Amino acid sequence: MSRGPPSRRALADAIPIARQRGAIQVAGHGPEKLYDFAIVSVLPVVFVRVSYCAHIHAPAEELAWEFKESLERLCRIPKHESISRELWLRSRHGTWRFFRIIAECLVELGRDGQPLAGKNAARV
Repeated sequence: MSRGPPSRRALADAIPIARQRGAIQVAGHGPEKLYDFAIVSVLPVVFVRVSYCAHIHAPAEELAWEFKESLERLCRIPKHESISRELWLRSRHGTWRFFRIIAECLVELGRDGQPLAGKNAARV
């Protein structure tokens, strides 16, 4: 589990993925930082937290527990229909998983930000 800032590699690899969804605004550094960057295009505005994940294929329930601190920070961002709060996880081999917090649940997404069909939500 990563307890510090996102790895430079994970964050650097996340930016091109995010640019496919809109303009990027990277957050500053600091211990109170709630997100790593925002994606701004059409609504919703997306606030993203990026983390390294050693167990990328774990069930969403386990990931929710493992990344509880990151999810708690994202949950401090006000809930609104025009805001998406997302957790992006990267393995050391470059595998990505994307999740959105919806109604206190994690919903798995594709790279395009759309929910994946057939995936169950995990409680945050």
